[in-house]
Amino acid sequence: MSTSYIVVVKRDCPTCELVQPVLREIAASGAGLTVYTQDDPTFPDGIDAIDDRSLEHSWRLDIETVPTLIRLESGAESDRTIGWDRGEWSRVTGLGPLGPGLPDFQPGCGSKSVDPGMPEILEVAFGSPPLAARVIDVAAPEDEHELCFSRGWSDGLPVVPPTPVRVLRMLGGTTRDPQEVIGAIPPNHAPCTVEKVAINAVLAGCRPEYLPVVLAMVEAALEPEFAMHGLLCTTYFSSPMVVVNGPVARRIGMNSGVNALGQGNRANASIGRALQLLIRNVGGGVPGGIDRATLGWPGKYTLCFAEDESDPDWQPLGVERGVAPGRSAVTLFGGGGLSPNMDEGSRTPESLARSLAMTLNSVGHPKLVKSFDAFLVLSPEHWAIFKEGGWDKPRIKAELAAATARPGAELVRGANGVDAGVRPELVEDSMTKFREGGLNVVRAGGEAGLMSAVIGGWAASGARGTIPVTKEVGT
Repeated sequence: MSTSYIVVVKRDCPTCELVQPVLREIAASGAGLTVYTQDDPTFPDGIDAIDDRSLEHSWRLDIETVPTLIRLESGAESDRTIGWDRGEWSRVTGLGPLGPGLPDFQPGCGSKSVDPGMPEILEVAFGSPPLAARVIDVAAPEDEHELCFSRGWSDGLPVVPPTPVRVLRMLGGTTRDPQEVIGAIPPNHAPCTVEKVAINAVLAGCRPEYLPVVLAMVEAALEPEFAMHGLLCTTYFSSPMVVVNGPVARRIGMNSGVNALGQGNRANASIGRALQLLIRNVGGGVPGGIDRATLGWPGKYTLCFAEDESDPDWQPLGVERGVAPGRSAVTLFGGGGLSPNMDEGSRTPESLARSLAMTLNSVGHPKLVKSFDAFLVLSPEHWAIFKEGGWDKPRIKAELAAATARPGAELVRGANGVDAGVRPELVEDSMTKFREGGLNVVRAGGEAGLMSAVIGGWAASGARGTIPVTKEVGT
């Protein structure tokens, strides 16, 4: 059985500089010694080293720290040690005390093969990355961003080209198998793998740590009760709205405060956009094709935000919908436009509830009831009025439902000279705006401003269309 040794070093490492005489000792002993140098082919001095500036050998040897000493028995690794430790180097080599005059111990440095972003580059270059998607070669003169536009992969805004390295980095955000099939993406019902989700997350500008949220969002969208196909195909304005709850929102830096429903936060913007791009690129849901929205709305680019959970007296949406406290969740809602309520005069919960009900009654059409679900996004200053009055979330929802009740005589077709409305036989009834469970309330927004927002749902909300779906965020 033959014994030999491998040492991996780089000049830009004080410990590698320190062990140069030890390497010469090992070479002079007649032991088979191979030295790979990561950054300078003339280093170490007096040693005929192999140039590993490509880092292929370092990657194949799984080097994390330099110097690394590896013992081989008949070509197979039997032992290794990292950094400089006189006792360990002597034990691994069996050559007795080494490095007279050197300190007994000195830690090593990080290998260039584990620099940020480098492991994925090396896996793509030298390994077999677990990617199944077809690779499209881009000619040197061609602009990769323009290629994405020309192939229809964009929602009209620039996207991040999904190179194998970027996709591999994105997949590092989850422990799930890249080839796991999550489901069939409408409208074409194309099979969707974790890898395809990662590709579209790259296109959208996500970071790898967002991927578990994106995966939970996609799973929610594919639940039958969410009716993603119908939401996409309708002529109405609607598109998925995403609300994120729990520790993950804070961990990835989502915005629940100032301008929470607007631009400026990467996680908010890119997570919601990833779903829209996935529907387009995997499912074939292209505007003007199967997407028949008469007008659409900006939320069809992205509408994603975190709920403000800073007040312990408030029950977060995820918890309300069955996710354990302290866990992270994503809720999808078929949103169809935003209506502001700027009430700077109400100072009692009763007045504010009646005021908000006026805006809620306008969802879809003021004379239509039980057709549209809605989300009320309650600002901190409006929430403070309810809280000071002793109202919690269940009380707020109950009072809002009661405040939306109106007599059928105001709602039937032809009433007030408007032909739209409910059936004439309902003229004697009193009706609330929303079906039971159709009104949801969350908190978000900046500390200043006595205003809240109503986000109306699709015209086919409820049992005959879409209902909100909540999924716990995994890993």
